[in-house]
Amino acid sequence: MIHSSTLLRRALLADAVFSGVSALAMTLDAGVLAPLLQLPEALLRETGLFLIAYTALVGWLATRPAIPKALVVLVVAGNAAWTLASFVLLLSGAVSPNVLGEIVVVAQALATGIFAELQYMGLRRSSAAVAA
Repeated sequence: MIHSSTLLRRALLADAVFSGVSALAMTLDAGVLAPLLQLPEALLRETGLFLIAYTALVGWLATRPAIPKALVVLVVAGNAAWTLASFVLLLSGAVSPNVLGEIVVVAQALATGIFAELQYMGLRRSSAAVAA
């Protein structure tokens, strides 16, 4: 367990808010977003459903003064992997988004990468919890 630093808690909270808004938009409006972005509706909806669970986890971590370090490391690694996977998706040809779709994928990838970096910095500033 670690005592989470203020930076870590704020970075986790910002991630939860961004992910929560994205989750709602992708889950509830996948049918509207798909033709607008030229991205598969199923990809948007399933990503949104995943983000609902992710938002709950990250939001929970953000509100706790002492949290498992392993979970934070998992979140940081997941965010880094998400960032990389977003660019791989665009370059792979597996999807053919229009320019707006490409901008949205790149923007969310960059935001996720920033969250990973801030969370990593916050993790390094956190201190080990002392057992009572």
